[in-house]
Order: sequence, then structure tokens, then C-alpha cells
Amino acid sequence: MTDWLVKLSSLDNELLFLWAALTLYVFSGSIAIISTVVWRKVPTIIPYLTSLGFVIHTMALALRWYRLDHGPFVTMFEILSSNIWSFTLIWLLVFWRIKEIRLPLVIAQPVLFMMMAWILLAPAEESIYPATYQTIWLYIHVAFGKVYLGIFYMAVALSVVILLRKFRTCYHWFKQLPADENLAILAFRFVAVGLIFDTLMLIAGAIWAQDAWGRYWAWDSLETWSFISWLLVALLLHARITWKIKPDISSVMIIMVFIISFVTFFGVPFISMVAHKGVI
Repeated sequence: MTDWLVKLSSLDNELLFLWAALTLYVFSGSIAIISTVVWRKVPTIIPYLTSLGFVIHTMALALRWYRLDHGPFVTMFEILSSNIWSFTLIWLLVFWRIKEIRLPLVIAQPVLFMMMAWILLAPAEESIYPATYQTIWLYIHVAFGKVYLGIFYMAVALSVVILLRKFRTCYHWFKQLPADENLAILAFRFVAVGLIFDTLMLIAGAIWAQDAWGRYWAWDSLETWSFISWLLVALLLHARITWKIKPDISSVMIIMVFIISFVTFFGVPFISMVAHKGVI
């Protein structure tokens, strides 16, 4: 049994499962986008195709985890793969739970497509697990971060729809959706939930840092930008509650904050070549 698992968990098999999953994601997302533009509805097959891709992707991650004996969050390849997985999981949960916003969720697909194109450029070599990663707090920290960014991603989808409806050529695609104000309220609910997980991510990260390096905070580039992102999310909620900003303005703010958070998650590690460079 063990020999069979070792053979199954080879890098070639892992990549075979991964590319199959990404192909299904792209196929499903492309059909959904075309159907939204042409027929203004999401085909019923979309969640099933995406779910099938998600199951296959889960198998790819499980094979890598079994082979390397650590979670997929050391190299950029692993970070991208695991985040595509977590984004898709949250996308599916929201898709099944809130039927009224299925069309806006389709608009979020290009972000996943971008990440899928990026992973094709990332080397898939075996990763070495640093000694400082040998703690449960790292897993908690990573899990909270993935939920935060995935939840925020849902708010971005709603915000993009609000902005697209300002254009006459795009309005008819989404005219059957709830009013802009209702979409904005739902978007800020996602942001509020995201802030909770962002806060938990920073707390778990600080505890991990204390265990690993004997300090809770060091103001390295990733920690600094993570804190800036947290402040911007908090300011976003404060502005919405205090100043009653209009849906179109709030939508622009949500997208801008997401871009900064996205760059914090992926830009800093990418520029540094390895995740958390400077603290490993």
C-alpha cells in the first residue's frame, strides 16, 4: 500500500492532476462568462464542472503534501496552487449559498485565470521546509489569510458589477440583479467578515513569529504591508459606516484595497523570490 502511494504521489502525477483541474476551471469559467454576456444567466453545469475541478485539485495538493510531508505554502508554486484552491472553495460555497449573486461571481473568474497563468511560469520543484515553519501556528496563520483574501474576493466581484452597470453597454447584463445599494451592503458584509479573518491572521502570525524567532513583530516588508492592508480594510468599513459613501465610490475603494492586499500576499514574496524572505 505504501509503495503504491509513493508512486502515485510522484511529481508527474501531481502535475497531471493539477493541469486537469486548471483546465476544468478555465473551461467552466469561460463558459460562465460567455453565457453571462450573451444569455445573462449562468448554466447549471458550471458549479458541477468547477466542483469536479476542485476535487481533482484537492487530490493534486494531497499528493504533494503526502510526498513532501508539509503543507503547500513554501514556494511560489505552492502558494499559488493552494490559493487557487482556497479561492475556488469560497467561490463554490458562496455560489451555492447565495443564488442572487451568481452572475457577479462569474465576473470574479478573471482573477483566478490570472493566478492560473502565473502558476504556469512558477517552477514546480520540491520545496525544503524551514525549521521555523515547524509549528501549528503557521497552519492557522495561513488558513486565516486564505479565508480573508477569498472572502474579500467576493466583495470585489460585487463591486465590479456595480461599476460595470454604470456603462450602458454593460447594464443589460446585470439589470436583473438587486439594486446597487443592496449589492454594496452585501459587499461590505463580506469585507467585515474578511476583516475578522485578517485580524486573526495577524494575531496567529505574531504568535508564530514569537515561537520561531522570539519576537512578535519586526516590521519587515511583509509584516509592514500586512498591517497597512489591515488598516485600509478597517478604514474602508469606517468610511462606509461614518460617511455613507455611495456604492460606486465604495466599490472603487474595495477594489483598490483588494489590489493592495493581493500584492501583499503575492507581490512581496514574488519580488523576494521566496515566501517571507528576511524572516526565514
